[in-house]
Amino acid sequence: MADSLTLDYPFADAAAFGQPQEVAPGIFWLRMPLDLTGLDHINLWLLDDTDGWTIVDTGMDSERIRAIWTDVFKHHLGGRPVVRVICTHFHPDHMGLAGWLCDHWRAPLWATRQEWLFGRMLYLDAEDAAPDWYIDHYRRVGFSDEALDKLRERGFNNYRSIVSPVPAQVHGIRDRDVIDIGGRGWRVITGFGHSPEHACLYCEELGVIISGDQILPRITPHIGVYPSEAEGNPLQDYIDSLDRFPDIGDDVLDLPAHGLPFRGVQRRLEYLRRHHAHRLTVLEETCIEPTRVLSMLKVMFGRRLKPFEAFLGVGEAIAHLNCLRADGRIVREEDDDGVWVYRAKRARADAA
Repeated sequence: MADSLTLDYPFADAAAFGQPQEVAPGIFWLRMPLDLTGLDHINLWLLDDTDGWTIVDTGMDSERIRAIWTDVFKHHLGGRPVVRVICTHFHPDHMGLAGWLCDHWRAPLWATRQEWLFGRMLYLDAEDAAPDWYIDHYRRVGFSDEALDKLRERGFNNYRSIVSPVPAQVHGIRDRDVIDIGGRGWRVITGFGHSPEHACLYCEELGVIISGDQILPRITPHIGVYPSEAEGNPLQDYIDSLDRFPDIGDDVLDLPAHGLPFRGVQRRLEYLRRHHAHRLTVLEETCIEPTRVLSMLKVMFGRRLKPFEAFLGVGEAIAHLNCLRADGRIVREEDDDGVWVYRAKRARADAA
């Protein structure tokens, strides 16, 4: 299996926070800090445009990152304005400062419709206490009463707390659109599963793709099922999306949202296919004995997870289980406590 070690990394060192580094003609790598479990940075991109600069992705909303952006405006834009902000998807590290940047520069937000709508909805959909339907979902997952009480206390506004107001207007982009940036065409390639309608940008002339979170070099994108769409099958959506990049050769420079720029997209896509196929097989075999979601975490991750990691891990486990259910490989039932348990439809010959 081709893993991250087989990829080609043309830049040995990461760009310093807030210091743009040119990685291709007119494309500057801007790394920002990120305070998330397992991730300490996000890669953003400054593209030299005809009348100024296009920003691709924004970073999370915090005083520190606003200050870094302000320094970039002062010292690294050559006195030229930002004319457009493109967000690959709605996640807070990618859209978190879109509203602030668009307001500061009077520049439009460009994003796919579903990503804009989802970000806008989450920003507006905030409550002081977690609603009953949200708590009921995690009760079925098997959370303890103590864990459910903590969820209630945490409220239902986490997205809003780390995102500036999502703009009320958007310039919608769609799959196969070609965006002119600085006289070069950038084709939109949409992917699914990690988020509703994730936009990658491919410039054939430069041999560069900005892949956001859709194709990462060293980690796999988070794919989770959450209470708002508990029966969704985002993992199958993501696996299907891996076939949407047939003309991106291994010589193309991939600019991911996390990790180092790399070459070897097709090798990485093949690894991702095999990785998820293997995980699905492991979980199917685990379900030979009826199993709860929480029991899947050790099987999937092989270590004790921190609280936030465990929360994300539950969503990822359900995504894999829903994929197996949709494929007819396992069934979901409820035990005497009303908690979901999963059972393989038939024992596999190689399960022993």
